[in-house]
Amino acid sequence: MLQQTTVAAVVPRFDRFVARWPSVAALAAAPDEDILSEWAGLGYYARARNLVACGREVVRRGGFPTTAAELRELPGIGDYTAAAIAAIAFGEDVPAIDTNVMRVISRLGAFKEPDRGDVERVFLAMLPKGRAGDLTQALMDLGATICRPKAPLCTSCPLSGDCGAFAGGAPDDYPARKPKKARPMRRGSAYWIERGGEVWLVRRPAKGLLGGMAALPGSEWTEDAAASSAQCLANVRHLFTHFALELRVEPRDEVAGDGWWQPIGTIEHAGLPTLYRKAVAAVLEARMDRRRAA
Repeated sequence: MLQQTTVAAVVPRFDRFVARWPSVAALAAAPDEDILSEWAGLGYYARARNLVACGREVVRRGGFPTTAAELRELPGIGDYTAAAIAAIAFGEDVPAIDTNVMRVISRLGAFKEPDRGDVERVFLAMLPKGRAGDLTQALMDLGATICRPKAPLCTSCPLSGDCGAFAGGAPDDYPARKPKKARPMRRGSAYWIERGGEVWLVRRPAKGLLGGMAALPGSEWTEDAAASSAQCLANVRHLFTHFALELRVEPRDEVAGDGWWQPIGTIEHAGLPTLYRKAVAAVLEARMDRRRAA
């Protein structure tokens, strides 16, 4: 939950989530739609789908694997997550390298363009036997609070005496920053189909962006979308990780796709992701503006 959302926003969502599904077995038995609805607004919805799949696999196995190699076999568990769980939860001496750990060790070794293998070797050379979890969390906290990406607090750092970047006088330059890529722009339409105070919602395909989430029906999102001659109720701009989206909300009369009628008064309970919540809010705000102007 914390991958894209602040701690302050996540805490109540986490508490609500674990109150609803207090065990792995409860999570594994839950319908996918319920999990995705509860996850709405947290972004990166593949994490929610993987979480359910992972829980079901853990239940099938009869318990959690305890090594990084075994943990990597679970759905949605990559190298870093597997190593972090193995080190912190099960005490395995494996290097868990997140962004903060990568930065701290890159500065210690004055690695301008760090190779992951070099960083892992330095980590293991620092590691007291049986203390991988402690070292991992210490380096994470050091990177988050002192060895920051910009303006690191080197005079407060317990490792500054051994730090190659500090000795060189320009710790901010390590590791070298990769240039940001410009986000391409995609465009598409969402369809507002309303009847008797209800709006037609569908569920997006299980795979792909916003997979399995509730949504307004609509067109594909493409970089060369043709201009529409249909009436426009609202325009919404939304940033995804790899592209920006301009979504045009258009009125339609006929239902599109398999879906359901959602009362507009309870739309906040539909489990819409942020993009579609913004689209609904924009349509309703534009409607209120027209009424005020009338």
